[in-house]
Amino acid sequence: MQKSLQINIDLGEGVPHEKKLIPYLHAASVACGGHYGDRDSIRETVLACGELEKKVGAHPSYPDRKNFGRKSYRMHRMQLLDTLLEQIHLFQEIIQAQEMDFDHIKFHGALYNDAASQPELANWLSEFLYSEFPEIPVFVPPFSEMERAAKFVGLKTRKELFGDRAYTDQLLLLPRTEKGALLTSFEEIEAHISPMLKESKIHTKSGKEIKVSAETICFHGDNPGILDFLPKIFSKW
Repeated sequence: MQKSLQINIDLGEGVPHEKKLIPYLHAASVACGGHYGDRDSIRETVLACGELEKKVGAHPSYPDRKNFGRKSYRMHRMQLLDTLLEQIHLFQEIIQAQEMDFDHIKFHGALYNDAASQPELANWLSEFLYSEFPEIPVFVPPFSEMERAAKFVGLKTRKELFGDRAYTDQLLLLPRTEKGALLTSFEEIEAHISPMLKESKIHTKSGKEIKVSAETICFHGDNPGILDFLPKIFSKW
């Protein structure tokens, strides 16, 4: 197994069993008010991670609670950057009060996907992060516009793959509206991540093999099978 591939999970999103997931992750991306969360939920999640010495990062989003940040949202550039700065500063304020390290930044949902495919948005976000948080690594999909833009401005990056989502031949996440997009059983997920861990490859939904490397792998906290498969996956790490 590829021991350097760390497990990350998005937390602070109102999932009832979230605290049960913390022992089985290396880093948590904490919702900080865009798609979900507020000062109290951020603090609660950060404290729970701190008790088990887990790393924490900010998980900002389009300001769209109605759609949980999972739909593209048209905004003026400065409006978007202002709300992202507000979200990340809130997270930063809370972890500083707890004397915890700021591990990473990971955009959420539609913002993450849009930045992966839209050069202009990726450039805006990368310039913004380099200006405001130049020392904080950003999670990026391999071969994405966000990876390109982040590296161009000099940001630290961590390439991320998804352990419970199927991929297209273009190395994009299969839309959740399509059958088989979300993997929920241990057997499905083990078959999906084994090539990532052993061969640095992704097997797409169609069966194509794509050579790709990464530093971290994400599982979704609201996956209905996560309490079953995550401990088993973690035990093999």
